[in-house]
Amino acid sequence: MEQRFIQLFDVYTHGGVSRRDFLDRLRTMAGAAALPGVLAILENNYAQAETVAADDPRLTAADVEIAPGIKGYLASPKTAAGKLGAVMVIHENRGLNPHIRDITRRLALEGFLAFGTDYLSALGGTPADEDKARDMIGTLKPEDITTTSLAVRAALAAKGNGKVGAVGFCWGGGFVNALAVADAGLSAGVAYYGLQPPAADVAKIKAPLLLHYAGLDDRVNAGIKDFEAALKAAGKTYEIHVYDGVNHAFNNDTNSARYDKSAADLAWGRTVAWLKKYLE
Repeated sequence: MEQRFIQLFDVYTHGGVSRRDFLDRLRTMAGAAALPGVLAILENNYAQAETVAADDPRLTAADVEIAPGIKGYLASPKTAAGKLGAVMVIHENRGLNPHIRDITRRLALEGFLAFGTDYLSALGGTPADEDKARDMIGTLKPEDITTTSLAVRAALAAKGNGKVGAVGFCWGGGFVNALAVADAGLSAGVAYYGLQPPAADVAKIKAPLLLHYAGLDDRVNAGIKDFEAALKAAGKTYEIHVYDGVNHAFNNDTNSARYDKSAADLAWGRTVAWLKKYLE
C-alpha cells in the first residue's frame, strides 16, 4: 500500500476531510478502477476482529452498565483466584467496535479484569456506521470524557483488587494521558500513538506510563520531545518506544494497510508486562 494513500486515510479518519472528499481524492490518486481494491485494504475489516472468540470458554464476558449511564464490555478469566487487577480499554475515535472488544478479551486472558468503555453511552452507544461514530465522538467534551474515565476507574477499583490501569489507542491513547493527569488513583497507563498532554500538566501525573509511537506518525510524534522533556524534568516513571517504519494504528489487526505484526506483538508483550508489574 502506497504511503500517500495511508496518509490520506489518516487525515480522513481523524476528521480532516469528509468521506466524499476522501473518496474523490483517493479516486484521483489511485484511479477509478483501482478504488474498490484500495479502499478494501485501507478500511477496517471486522471479520478479522476475533483473535479471541466472543464465546471463549476460558472467559466470562458481557455488556454491562459499569456505573450509572456508562456502558461497556466487561471480560474476566473464569478461573481467577481472588480479586484481579483491572484494565480500562479506551477505544479509538470509532467507538467500542469489534476490535476493541477483542482487545478487552485479550487482556482478560492475560489475567486482568478488563473493561472496554463505550464513551458514546450517553448518545445511545456506538453505532455500526464508523463515520457516524467518529462524528459523534467529535461532539464529546474533553472534560466529560475524563469524568467518564474517572467513574469507570472507581467502579473497577471496587470490583477488582483496587489497582486499575488504562490502555488506549489513538484517540484513546490521548485520553489515557489525560486521565493520568486528572487521576492520582490511576495505577498504570499505556498509550498507543496518543496525543500528549500540555507540558505544564505533566507534574500532576502519578501513574507510570508506557508510551508506544509509530515511526511514520509525524502528526502525533511532533509532541514526543516536549512530553519526554517534561516527564524527565518532573521525575516521572515512564518508557517511550518508537517503532520504526510503521504507521499510526499499527496495532489494529483489522486494518491490513497499517497493521504491523512485528511491532504489534512487541508492543503487546511490553504492554502486558507493564500492566502485570503495576497491577498485580
